[in-house]
Amino acid sequence: MDILGHLKTVATHRALVRKGCFAVGLYWQGLTHDLSKYSPTEFLPGCLYFQGYRSPNNAEREAKGYSSAWLHHKGRNRHHYEYWVDYCAEVHERDNGMGGMVPVEMPKRYLVEMFMDRLSASKVYSGEAFRNDSPLRYFERSRSRILMHPKTKAQLYALLRMYAVYGEKKTFRFIKERYLK
Repeated sequence: MDILGHLKTVATHRALVRKGCFAVGLYWQGLTHDLSKYSPTEFLPGCLYFQGYRSPNNAEREAKGYSSAWLHHKGRNRHHYEYWVDYCAEVHERDNGMGGMVPVEMPKRYLVEMFMDRLSASKVYSGEAFRNDSPLRYFERSRSRILMHPKTKAQLYALLRMYAVYGEKKTFRFIKERYLK
C-alpha cells in the first residue's frame, strides 16, 4: 500500500492533463479531469496496487481477474473510448445474430482530452525515457484490438502521429486553432 506514491502520481498526471487542456482551450475538462480517482472506489485500489511504472489497474486486474477501479473509472469519464461503447439491438451475421456492443464516435473535446490523457500517462510512467513518439508506440501496440469507433481511432492516431513528428507546440496549436473549431 503506497498512499503517497499513488497520490503523487495522480496529482502529477492531472497537472499535465490540465496544462495540455488549458493550452488548447478546454478549461473545464482540464479542471475536472480524473476527479473520480479520488473516490474510495478508485483511490483505495490505486494505493493497494501502486507500482509507479504502470497503472495500478493492471496490477489489480492481474490479481483479481478484473479491475474494480477501472470499471468505476471508465463509466464516469467521457475521455475514455470505453465510455463510448453502446449496445446495438440490431442483429448482424458477424455477431451470430445476437446483437452486440458497438463503438460510438467520440465528440472532439473528449477525444482531445483522451489525447492529453495518453500524453500525460506516457510522460508519468516513462519518466526520463519519454520521447514524443512514446504515446504513439503505446497506441500502436493495442490499436487493432480495441473497440473504438473507426473515425475516433483515425483521429486519435493522426494526433498522436502529429505529436510524434512535430512535437507539443505545433500539435497543440493545430488542436486549438483548427481541430476544435
